[in-house]
Amino acid sequence: MPKDQSILDLEKKLDQLLKERDSLTDEKAQGAMDGVIDALHQSMKSLTAWDRVLLARHPKRPHIEAVIDALFQDFTEFHGDRFFGDDPAIMGGLAFFNGLPVTVIGHRKGSNTAENIETNFAMPHPEGYRKALRLMKQAAKFKRPIMTFIDTPGAYPGIGAEERGQAEAIAQNLKAMSHINVPVITVILGEGGSGGALALAVSNHVLMTENSIYSVLSPEGYASILWKDASRSKEAAEVMKLTASDLLELRLIDGIIKEPIGGAHRDPLAFYKSLKDALRRSLEIYLSRPDDALIYGRYQKYRNMGFYQRFNVRPEESK
Repeated sequence: MPKDQSILDLEKKLDQLLKERDSLTDEKAQGAMDGVIDALHQSMKSLTAWDRVLLARHPKRPHIEAVIDALFQDFTEFHGDRFFGDDPAIMGGLAFFNGLPVTVIGHRKGSNTAENIETNFAMPHPEGYRKALRLMKQAAKFKRPIMTFIDTPGAYPGIGAEERGQAEAIAQNLKAMSHINVPVITVILGEGGSGGALALAVSNHVLMTENSIYSVLSPEGYASILWKDASRSKEAAEVMKLTASDLLELRLIDGIIKEPIGGAHRDPLAFYKSLKDALRRSLEIYLSRPDDALIYGRYQKYRNMGFYQRFNVRPEESK
């Protein structure tokens, strides 16, 4: 079976299983269904990095609008960067999470072709990052925790975006998030590509969903630049170590949020429950910490990235 067909085959098995579920009444039939479920679990364990890329890009994967509806209350969206205009590729505003006022910011990809085009396929312009920065500064002023949700192939590289200061806007976000005095929690929902993702992800706690990806650029871009051959993207995905399990092993993220079998889109309600529990636990860790501890902890987190890989020892073990 071609590796890039495994996701499609898994989808077909799951759909068939759901169709047969109501007709399975005797123990033999139930046993057969249990066998299929076990096989599906094994299939998910053996997914390649490219399979994870396909799941991260799945068109039915839950996006930020659905996450906000499911997890937050009384969301009020803010628009505009007070410099140029509004960028629909970045969504942000105020909401309540379990009764606690928070600021929510994330990439908006859309759920159909029209929305994909409207949001530029979640590739923000500089005004999107400046809108996010405005919201983060507001959160710091009023002491609201910040939650960011990442799902972008990267910042838009067009001429207009560059003319309006794309690199400078991303750099300003990186600088500001390094010193912000409230807890910042980030979840990689789908794709986390390049500086376009990092501009919202300099956080105290970074979580990845099980089938998301997080990397310096897309596998296609990696293959094109290093090997001058975009068709080697599947090979590039393996080399790049962009899956959640890879990045947790490298100590570049802090945890993985489990997804239902087949991916988050197969059972969104179960996925939202796991996501909400993970966010609640993360908030409990950081809410009681003083401002200087939040800032210093964030600095140490990023300062020590790569330490373990270079010396094969945790930073605290080297003292």
